Amino acid sequence: MSDSLVANHPFGLAVEIWGARGSMPAPGASTLRYGGNTPCISVRSTAGDRVIVDAGTGIRKLGRSLLTESPRAAEINLFFTHFHWDHIQGIPFFSPLIQGGARVRFHAGVSPAETRARLERQMSDPFFTLDFNAAKAECEFLQMGCGAIRCGALVVEAFPLNHPQGAWGYRIEAGGASVVVATDVEHGHPSLDKVLRERAAKADLLIYDAQYTEVEYATRVGWGHSTAGAAAAVAADAGVKELMLFHHDPEHDDDKIDQIVAETRSWFPCTTAAREGATIFLG
Repeated sequence: MSDSLVANHPFGLAVEIWGARGSMPAPGASTLRYGGNTPCISVRSTAGDRVIVDAGTGIRKLGRSLLTESPRAAEINLFFTHFHWDHIQGIPFFSPLIQGGARVRFHAGVSPAETRARLERQMSDPFFTLDFNAAKAECEFLQMGCGAIRCGALVVEAFPLNHPQGAWGYRIEAGGASVVVATDVEHGHPSLDKVLRERAAKADLLIYDAQYTEVEYATRVGWGHSTAGAAAAVAADAGVKELMLFHHDPEHDDDKIDQIVAETRSWFPCTTAAREGATIFLG
């Protein structure tokens, strides 16, 4: 996001979508409008503080943008929802990490040692040519609990989600604005559904996993993903201002996502779908 764009849009938070596709990349002519890169979201405060959520293939372009803003890229706070491959596969191509000059702080719901081990594993022989430990950035690994931490003006609160092998959602606030990221979540777990609604309460924007249609979900129960109908129910119960459908299925082309959005608006009128390259100003 350019400085001129910031200057022309007063805001509390700016949410940037760098990748919104679930499970695997889906490039091609039929996915141009919503994009084919896997999950990566950045959230920026008016003061310029930024946090990144997930490191799918979308983080490659974000990394290049960060180096354009500042060759040293300063301090980078990267929060993982979990470590399934579509959420970490951009790490080997994240320029600030590889080129150095930055301090990259990795936040996750597991121990620092486990976070490091998981990132090392995907870049180990024979899966990648560059070892993770050859990255030139200064790296720090931190474990998130069910609580809030501050990254400059941004307050980030983690909470657990229902997903195979576990996942975390995040509520991010600054300047009186709030966004909740709940990707890779399956509805139907009573206690975690309650936690999600509590953390999403009155948010300006809820970004929610809506990978499957209701018909598709009937044969995918237990796979860890949700539907637009479930997303609309959470949005309505939590009293959010806007719902953004996320983690688009790789088999869903742009027209299919348009259809899903139109249907969801009959349940929750203020609904959009995440578009790669979009910036949403809140507050």
